[in-house]
Amino acid sequence: MITVSDAELRMAAEKGMDEFLSLFVEKYWAEMDGELSAEGMAKLNAHQNTLLAYSIFRNEMNDGGFVQLIQNGYGGYFFRNPFAKAVRLFGARDLSKLVYEAKDIYQAHQTELERETTEEEFLAMYVDFEVFDELEEKFFMIEEETTGIIAHFVDEHLELFAEMV
Repeated sequence: MITVSDAELRMAAEKGMDEFLSLFVEKYWAEMDGELSAEGMAKLNAHQNTLLAYSIFRNEMNDGGFVQLIQNGYGGYFFRNPFAKAVRLFGARDLSKLVYEAKDIYQAHQTELERETTEEEFLAMYVDFEVFDELEEKFFMIEEETTGIIAHFVDEHLELFAEMV
């Protein structure tokens, strides 16, 4: 059972939406023993899994965009699971649309995008898949608003994300 105390919640909320969401995500990682696995994910409900996925997605996008996200093994995690639908249900419609657009590119080039690469080949993928550039720019333009939408959804439905103690 994932629990959050009122004091933890207040302190995190006072620091802003990033800290507020991180409070939950850190508890999810602890519950899953720090590993993203089927067994660990089974310990979380659908809402918790979606929030965790958004955190991973956001970090990967900020670190290296779709190419890095896919090369780090998250292609299937985001494009073969209902992540886009789930964030739309949280109210993040623009992110949902963006993920569906990226999914089309991923599916058309999955084998090439997921193949083992050297560092040089990996870097060359950014040129080979410039088609992601526009989507990444869209993400950066909506990231702050999207994070706010998700934080608001979590705040309005705390019981779906942790037991309040």
